[in-house]
Amino acid sequence: MSFTSQIDTVRDFQLPRIGLGTWSLRGEQCVNAVCCALQCGYRLIDTASFYGNEKEVGEAVRRSGLSREKVIIQTKLYPDQYDQASKAIDDALKKLNLDYIDIMMLHHPAENDVSAYRAIEQAIAKRKVRAAGLSCYYIQETDAFLPQVDIQPVLIQNEIHPFYQDKAVVKHLQSLGIAVQSWYPFGGRGHSQELFQNSVLLTIARTYGKTVAQVILRWHLQRGVTVIPGSCNQEHIKENLAIFDFQLSQEDMQKIATLDRNEKHDWY
Repeated sequence: MSFTSQIDTVRDFQLPRIGLGTWSLRGEQCVNAVCCALQCGYRLIDTASFYGNEKEVGEAVRRSGLSREKVIIQTKLYPDQYDQASKAIDDALKKLNLDYIDIMMLHHPAENDVSAYRAIEQAIAKRKVRAAGLSCYYIQETDAFLPQVDIQPVLIQNEIHPFYQDKAVVKHLQSLGIAVQSWYPFGGRGHSQELFQNSVLLTIARTYGKTVAQVILRWHLQRGVTVIPGSCNQEHIKENLAIFDFQLSQEDMQKIATLDRNEKHDWY
């Protein structure tokens, strides 16, 4: 794969390798951040019912002036919506004010997740949704879940970062032909600064004339992991996209591999 490529193809679904995460963005700040990202060249925006910003994400897509088919919108149903998943999908479409959702995901496992996923499959048949995805499903959860559904998810997003590399899970999901996406590429709330100040990563960043954030994102991509870093800072949004003009050496990839602490920073 060329290191200049910004798109992965997963079973005929074209998935951008980097998108904007929006979990902490609200109101006009969210609209402005998404507009900035789309203007800079991002073509994937991640949102969720739980974030309370689907309306703003949809507004930004319309303000961007881009044709709808050029932007991938992925959103998620939260477990408290699983019992009425069909209605929740329609509610998401209304909030986004878009004709369809590209990827509708389940936010994390719950005892009624299969029935909720079945509603996503029905929405795909009705062309309300293009593809299905999962979040916070690891080896055991995935292997138990997949035999119960008809349409395989195009992606599963999990916590993945240099301190929690989850190598076995990444390898397993990729072996199933499922794209893997990191929702905490920089380690998450309260942990990013420790990564940004890590001496190994700082040394590697100086070698390439890049920031530590860019090195971390590049490391993810070279592992075949897509990323959705979140930010409302326009300079950071632009910086995070500038990762397709260099490639980490195998030696540097190995150095980052040694940073793994199996240190998970969120509960799911």
